[in-house]
Amino acid sequence: MTLDVRRGGRAPVRAAVAALAAVNRRHPWSHNEHFHGWVVRRLPGRRRRALDVGCGTGLLVERLRRHVTEVVGVDPDATMAAAARARCAGDPAVTVRHAALADVTGEDGGFDVVTMVAVLHHLPLEPALEHAGRLLAPGGRLLVVGLARVASPLDAAVDLASALLNPLVGLVKHPRPLPARSPEGPAMPVRDPAETYGEVAAAARRVLPGARFRRRLFFRYTLEWTRPPAGA
Repeated sequence: MTLDVRRGGRAPVRAAVAALAAVNRRHPWSHNEHFHGWVVRRLPGRRRRALDVGCGTGLLVERLRRHVTEVVGVDPDATMAAAARARCAGDPAVTVRHAALADVTGEDGGFDVVTMVAVLHHLPLEPALEHAGRLLAPGGRLLVVGLARVASPLDAAVDLASALLNPLVGLVKHPRPLPARSPEGPAMPVRDPAETYGEVAAAARRVLPGARFRRRLFFRYTLEWTRPPAGA
């Protein structure tokens, strides 16, 4: 039996979910963009070079560039990479590549920050964390905003709170209902997360000792790890 309240099987639950979804459609907001502020607040002191993995249309790349000297964005989806490249075309300090995380080699290393927003569940969990950690310079920071599978009563309780609060945030951000319209820009690739919150946290502890994992509202978690200084 699923613990995901957004996919409940009973009629009253389905009706409540449908009602919330109707409000969300009229007052939409982006959960991923909501966490861009967390990423910026957690940037390390040294900000010479940043890598945004799975950069999508380049919104976070553009925001990181306000704080970092040079930003590299990579995305395995050619359409996403092209959109990000077009968004940042006027900035010579931004490079966008049609590439996956695994394509970024040690020669590209020395990043002071590596970011992944709604990306890690698309990748093999532990290998991706290991590879991202290796790309950081000593003292560099990995910042992840991710999705995970609901698998415990605590997960379900946080999910329920998020579902109830979601339309309220939408009403605050967009008090007037937005007219129905076709989505702008290319559609983001989507995938359901396979790992649970507990599995992601345990993997991070194994691969990146000292990583800080926090379950968050709005169907996300945050993961932060700073690479120890050389010789530590």
